[in-house]
Amino acid sequence: MLRGLTATDKKLWQLAVPMILSNISVPLLGLVDTMVIGHLSHEVFLAGVAIGSSVTSFAFMLFLFLRMGTTGLTAQAWGEKQPNKLRQSLLQPLLLALAVGLFFALFHHPLTEWILRVMGTEQRTGDQAAIFLSIRWLSAPATLANMVILGWLLGVQYAKAPLILLIGGNTVNILLELLFVLHWHYAVSGAAWATVIAEYFSLLLGLYLVWRVARQRHLSLKLHWAELTHGLSRLFRLNRDILLRSLLLQLCLISFTIIGARLGTSIVAVNAILLMFITFTSYALDGFAYAVESVSGEAFGEKNSAALQAIWQSACQQAAIVAVIFCIIYGCFGERIVRLLTSLPSLQQEASHYLFWQAICPIIGVWCYLLDGLFVGATRGREMRNSMLVAALGFAITLLSVPVIGNHGLWLALMVFLALRGVTLGYAWIAHRRNNSWFDLTR
Repeated sequence: MLRGLTATDKKLWQLAVPMILSNISVPLLGLVDTMVIGHLSHEVFLAGVAIGSSVTSFAFMLFLFLRMGTTGLTAQAWGEKQPNKLRQSLLQPLLLALAVGLFFALFHHPLTEWILRVMGTEQRTGDQAAIFLSIRWLSAPATLANMVILGWLLGVQYAKAPLILLIGGNTVNILLELLFVLHWHYAVSGAAWATVIAEYFSLLLGLYLVWRVARQRHLSLKLHWAELTHGLSRLFRLNRDILLRSLLLQLCLISFTIIGARLGTSIVAVNAILLMFITFTSYALDGFAYAVESVSGEAFGEKNSAALQAIWQSACQQAAIVAVIFCIIYGCFGERIVRLLTSLPSLQQEASHYLFWQAICPIIGVWCYLLDGLFVGATRGREMRNSMLVAALGFAITLLSVPVIGNHGLWLALMVFLALRGVTLGYAWIAHRRNNSWFDLTR
């Protein structure tokens, strides 16, 4: 597969392929969720899981800085050949992740009640969402810690480790869900418990992989208090910007679900199915973004402009080809994919009205994914935050079309959101290149 490619292309694929495969396992898990719940007796189960999953995704993705910040700082330490910084980039965010996760787990009941009151969903759908949420919050310590572990493994360019971690955990999740839901008929609670158990399995597996990598790299993970407190200001500043960026991102995504829910149970169920297309695409293309994160951070640590430019050009070329392939697949086989996701004829018919949005999404979204990777590796959180602000404003303005064109307005807003992220980050990247300021974090 690598024949005829440049050395940079080969490095990109060597990093990206394991990450693409591991990333694809994540939406495959959601795919199984949708298929299993979508084949139950009533659409209210699918709607409840969709809302519950959206809520937990919103909460956990607010802490995506735990993964993104860890990757950037670790990759830079890797480029600088600084073992103390490598240890620091793991232990500092890991302790933070466990502390925040315990808060979610301890206060999951009042948290669930408050969220569902705010959302104002139909009673039956809200009941199912409450069942899912009350269980899913228990996985918070493991879920957030897994973000840190994954980010650290990406930063040290141990590409096979994320593949093992994500596929291992998601395989456990899928098997348990089939057992709990289809065999033991636990419905929504079965889907939630499967995820909780799988998250803690992933945590144990991830800790083993970190230990293995540290031994291979001759890196001591012994805790030093001075290292834990050193550099906290930079860590919190970076995390603050990425937190605000993640907050804006998740507000847009949860708004998509909330507005869809207010359009009716059938719409929120259909959108849950159609979001599988976008989720699958984004996770696949994020494999390239993760590769760019790792190499961008290493190049930043080495101050190697030529290596950075080479990997960026290669990533654009290869990812664009993959995005076009996704466009063709969704355009030609979208209806068949929907029939695999649900056996309910009403949902199949409703979904067919919105499939063209899935066909154009990959080529619109690929650029923001790649640019995210570039800016994460350079730990340029401020630009990422500002870009997301512009995109969120565009999303909000486009939502004004929903009362006129209904669910199409929601999908239009999502496309505008993706496009603006790519345009604004692209402008910032070009400006840094023109001013030769990429490696200067003060500018």
